[in-house]
Amino acid sequence: MTQEKSGIRIGDRTIGLDARPYIIAEMSGNHNQSLDRAIAIVDAAAEAGADAIKLQTYKPETMTLDVDSDGFVIDDPESLWSGRRLFDLYGEAHTPWDWHADIAERAKSHGLACFSSPFDETAVDFLETLDFPAYKIASFEMVDLPLIRRVAQTGRPMIVSTGMATLEEIDDAVRTATEAGCTDLVLLKCTSTYPATPDNSNVVTIRHLREMFDCEVGLSDHTMGVGCAIAAVAHGATVIEKHFTLRRADGGVDSAFSLEPHELRSLVVESERAWQSLGQTRYGPTTAEKPSLVFRRSVYVAKDAKAGDVLTRENLRLVRPGFGLAPKYYDLLLGMRLAVDASKGTPMSWSLVKPENGLSEP
Repeated sequence: MTQEKSGIRIGDRTIGLDARPYIIAEMSGNHNQSLDRAIAIVDAAAEAGADAIKLQTYKPETMTLDVDSDGFVIDDPESLWSGRRLFDLYGEAHTPWDWHADIAERAKSHGLACFSSPFDETAVDFLETLDFPAYKIASFEMVDLPLIRRVAQTGRPMIVSTGMATLEEIDDAVRTATEAGCTDLVLLKCTSTYPATPDNSNVVTIRHLREMFDCEVGLSDHTMGVGCAIAAVAHGATVIEKHFTLRRADGGVDSAFSLEPHELRSLVVESERAWQSLGQTRYGPTTAEKPSLVFRRSVYVAKDAKAGDVLTRENLRLVRPGFGLAPKYYDLLLGMRLAVDASKGTPMSWSLVKPENGLSEP
């Protein structure tokens, strides 16, 4: 799919290579089942400079079954949620649907976009009543093509995480979305471990995703800190999504790999600096650098000398400032004779050497 150079718009912000990175603060379950805390997270995200706050819209019964049998209890000892029943975990993490309007209204008061990840078609139907400006498809739902089709039919911009996905699966999702009417699509490189590690992040994939699918590409980042996100911007990421909480020490299902407000602020500032630094391929001094050219070394007379004196390493040196001949001529000048008297501190020029040296100014 081909997107205009001007990029995608979500609310008042443009997403694209010509705009600073779009920063999404993912609330997830970090509200800890307190609406007051959810509102405080919105306030903190706005103060830190994020562009959007993102919710997750589901109910435990739309995610899984209320059973204890194999597969419905997390048995990975490395998981943050080891031993937890899926049904209980989703009950703790879900955002009550009747909070969505209040959270969105608070975000709007800050000029902050608010949208959500629906996890089934009933969630899409509900979110449509709230007129959210975009939809996010979570990595685990990226293979749910009926869900992608339903979201695409809304005509709103779609952001799709690609954690665990093969190239074929991503192609299936993109084709399904575009055939169902999606014209504004963002793919997010993602590593679906919690937390993720930098060595598993493979952010160079971002460039390949852009080349393969000709759409905006970003990073959904579960690593600690902001280093991977900044690296992603250098590889062309135009969207960065990070989980966000008020304090990791407060606990919560996703708190361990969530940014705190000062870290989110750092991400906003440093990602913009990374984007500003990309520039274009160029060589030679920039306009800003030109005044510094004077501080390069050049060839100077280092001792008082008379016409006819031979130039040697004792009376000719490479020093700052840069008003003399370039250093590349130094060896060539050695052994030549001066045509005129020259005092210490005279910048070397071709007019100072005798014509009989057999050389003229290059």
